[in-house]
Amino acid sequence: MELLELARAIRSRDPARPGWAEAIFCYAGLHAVLWHRLSHALWGLGLHALGRLSSHVARMLTGIEIHPGARIGRRLFIDHGMGVVIGETAEIGDDVLIYHGVTLGGLSGQPGKRHPTIEDHVTIGAGAQVLGPIRIGRGARIGANAVVVNAVAPGCTVVGIPARPPKGSQPCDDAGIGYGLRGVDEDPVGEQIGALRAEIAGLRAEVEALRAASRERV
Repeated sequence: MELLELARAIRSRDPARPGWAEAIFCYAGLHAVLWHRLSHALWGLGLHALGRLSSHVARMLTGIEIHPGARIGRRLFIDHGMGVVIGETAEIGDDVLIYHGVTLGGLSGQPGKRHPTIEDHVTIGAGAQVLGPIRIGRGARIGANAVVVNAVAPGCTVVGIPARPPKGSQPCDDAGIGYGLRGVDEDPVGEQIGALRAEIAGLRAEVEALRAASRERV
């Protein structure tokens, strides 16, 4: 029974180690996956309006938006879950872990495959955006708040904007993926901000030098 399988996955993967009753009744991710099974079945029967209505109700109750056309494997664990969005042509394998605020979205408004394919045993950190018809390989890990627009190789860890492997390709444990990586000394956004600050400081120095030269001529 899928309900018990999902609850068992939560109990084994959540460090809070909830009891059976807590896992079944208090985890929105479990409810969202079960509700999606109904929505997806209706969608598959060609009852698209009913499928969308079912998924809309599920979103209101769980805070998790899963398009009824998305394909989801077994034992998906959506931890916390609020703000997760999974698009129509997204495909998710087995034993995937997704934290809150994640988007599996598209970059094109054209029909066809436009959302990611997530293979088995992938971990996607909080706030990460995985965009376009790309493939995230088996066992890959995506750091919190990363923006992924290119395929990720199996077993690879990526972080940052745009997402790329950490400097030196250091391995990162799962505990660091969800809310921010530990031991990663590369920050692409911080590097760009630092470069802009350095450029502004240089421009200010040039302006002051020009002003000083102008005062000397006067």
